[in-house]
Amino acid sequence: MSMNVSLQQLKVFVAVARARSFTRAAREFGLTQSAVSRCVRELEEAIELKLFDRTTRQVELTLAGSGFERRIGRLLDEIDMALSEGRDAHQAHSGVVLVASNPVLSSTWVPAALARCQAAFPSLTLHLHDLPQAAVLQAVEQGEADFGVIAQSVPFASGNLDAQPLSATPLCALLPAHHPLALQGALRWDDLAREPLVTLNRDAGSHGAVTRALDGLRPEGRPLQEFAHVTGVARMAQLGMGIGVLPVCVDGARAACHWPAPAGPLVTRLLHPVVYVTTMLVRRRHRSLRPCAQAAWSQFMQDGSVPDGSAADAAHASSSDTEALETLIDGSPARGANGVPMRVALRGPDAPPPLQVTRTHARIE
Repeated sequence: MSMNVSLQQLKVFVAVARARSFTRAAREFGLTQSAVSRCVRELEEAIELKLFDRTTRQVELTLAGSGFERRIGRLLDEIDMALSEGRDAHQAHSGVVLVASNPVLSSTWVPAALARCQAAFPSLTLHLHDLPQAAVLQAVEQGEADFGVIAQSVPFASGNLDAQPLSATPLCALLPAHHPLALQGALRWDDLAREPLVTLNRDAGSHGAVTRALDGLRPEGRPLQEFAHVTGVARMAQLGMGIGVLPVCVDGARAACHWPAPAGPLVTRLLHPVVYVTTMLVRRRHRSLRPCAQAAWSQFMQDGSVPDGSAADAAHASSSDTEALETLIDGSPARGANGVPMRVALRGPDAPPPLQVTRTHARIE
């Protein structure tokens, strides 16, 4: 059965029910009392329910009218709230923003980016969903998150999502200082061919880059050990149970360090040829972000992008001689006996991009 009921009729009914007066409801809407009475009567006829018992002195809801008012009143309140939130979101940066991130980035750069976003837009409510990377992409595709933060090693391709690259971080080997490979010159991927290796699993986004770099180098049946957290990889490397392979932000001076070096007594060595893992923001394709989410997206872009002339440009650096500053794990320059910061000259066609090499123990090869 089709019902011809207007939103205005429902609003007038709720006003009369709450005020228990046609006169007060008429005053609220700027209508005459007869217009309000007619509006309620037409509603009763449309839904075939008597909503009020009327006397000359008072207006009382019928049993059916009382139940109808509870349900319709709640719905109208929610509509008013949604309209108010939408209007506020367009007029100011306010509202709830849902950000999804893979577990490693959720424990490093993303919380700091959220804090800076909150400081920039105090009226925003920011929620972080910590999810495996595949679940991050799914949450964004299905609209369960406004945007996501992922790590990707190859050009991102998706029919449903757009990606905004932020920062490229090179894959490095993490070794104890006494390990033989920590004492030699530049490390290459084939140096790791027969070594026990530990790295992150697929939840973090860097796994594919590691397996592609090692493709064809390792003997058959020599698997990688995989962990969910950077601390697990670092602890295994510290105990000599395997060489860790992780993205590490070797430019310690950078503010937007997405993959900081793990704490502890480990030497971090850049692997050649250099393979980068890129931090990206992802959002639904052909869908505009809500104003509050757009504000957060723009802030994340500003916060996470690499300044001109840093790692993003270094990926395309020429093969000319380069020089890398040796640093300790805390980012402070390693110094020789004379107190001068030590540098290592990296020469020839296989020289890496001009990136800062992070080490626990500084050495001059």
